[in-house]
Amino acid sequence: MDAADLRELLEKNNIRRVKLGAFDIDCTLRGKYVSSEKFISGAQSGLGFCDVIFGWDIGDVLYDNAKFTGWHTGYPDATCRIDLDTFRPIPWEPGTAFFLMDFYTRDGKPLEIAPRQVLHRVIARAEELGYQPYFSAEYEFFIFRETPESLRAKHFRGLVPLDPGMFGYSVLRASESSELVLQLIDQLAAFKCPLEGFHTETGPGVYEAAIAVDQAAGAADKAALFKTAVKEIAARHHLIPTFMAKWNADLPGSSGHLHQSLWDRETRQNIFYVENGAMSPLMQHYIAGLVANMPELMAIICPTVNSYKRTVPGAWAPVNATWGIDNRTTAIRAIPGSAKSTRIEMRLSGADINPYLAMAASLAAGLDGIQHKRELPPAAVNAYAGTDSVPLPRNLAAATKLFRESSLARSWLGDEFIDHYAATRDWEVRQFEKAVTDWELARYFESI
Repeated sequence: MDAADLRELLEKNNIRRVKLGAFDIDCTLRGKYVSSEKFISGAQSGLGFCDVIFGWDIGDVLYDNAKFTGWHTGYPDATCRIDLDTFRPIPWEPGTAFFLMDFYTRDGKPLEIAPRQVLHRVIARAEELGYQPYFSAEYEFFIFRETPESLRAKHFRGLVPLDPGMFGYSVLRASESSELVLQLIDQLAAFKCPLEGFHTETGPGVYEAAIAVDQAAGAADKAALFKTAVKEIAARHHLIPTFMAKWNADLPGSSGHLHQSLWDRETRQNIFYVENGAMSPLMQHYIAGLVANMPELMAIICPTVNSYKRTVPGAWAPVNATWGIDNRTTAIRAIPGSAKSTRIEMRLSGADINPYLAMAASLAAGLDGIQHKRELPPAAVNAYAGTDSVPLPRNLAAATKLFRESSLARSWLGDEFIDHYAATRDWEVRQFEKAVTDWELARYFESI
């Protein structure tokens, strides 16, 4: 698009300013507002954006183990290109449009460690094999009658949920909060993140949202932008959501399930589907690849220290590398159905995922299963008991060690990304190891 086309796009949609953004390793959206003229210039020639977003953690603390950027490089600007296909008017900010940016090296190559680029590389390999991957994300999240200021004043304790009690699938609770609920549904749709379903889950103030299915690249954009959009809309109601995997030891965790299927690029048919309601051989190999590779990829699928507080027996989250047909105790739930609906659900992932990376890891693992014609192990009945399947890593340190050593991860995701991502998880573990928790104070302060 030339400058005239871009101006016409902005004028047609009554856009007076533009918000540009990119997602970091932890899927925090980093960006800024720019003028219409700055946007038009950047859309044509690119623009600079400080590469520190890949050199600090979720709390803006600088990594001491990052090779890509740091004091040794001076934190220079990286080259960014605006993806014009990601144009979204922001309904809750009239006159404002949003675009995603991609990072590139100085010689014009996609930045190896950027999460969106990692997924696009895996998708390209899938397409070379003749497959079109489709994904959709399902998020659970708790909503509180709090603000960023009150959270800190309360030290994140004694928080007031949107509504009380355990009331899953409650039409009453959703109706009581209809002003918020309907704004979320309508404004997310206008933001090109449409929902297929939205309902309360079991827990005080907790909801589940199913984002509409799309080709993998678009599905990841929607899943990543969904979280930021929900936070921004909720803030206008003086509310704040959390997508932590497990915010309270006494309540269920928050999942981030990933539904996925493969379609033939030429025939545009779902290749997981067979007419008798069973699973196609390719679907079986794909599941087998997920099961076999899941332990090595868990550092991506469960990316935070907190992720592992959710993956405990009996908490609706898997603890072993298992699969089953329509089984919600397993890590992989096979869902045979119609030619359109037959799919796989990754149930291991929580709401704290970076969807670009989690989808990339899932797709890589499944395609590995197809390429090597991996055979399915026996399906689990109750995956919490009576199974001889491989246990999953129990903490981020163990998961990161397996990830760094994974030949599958290096083959599909790239050495540069693996080394950078593993270093960021090592950093995260070290920050936790230095922390003194409330549990330690209550247990040892007086009695030890």
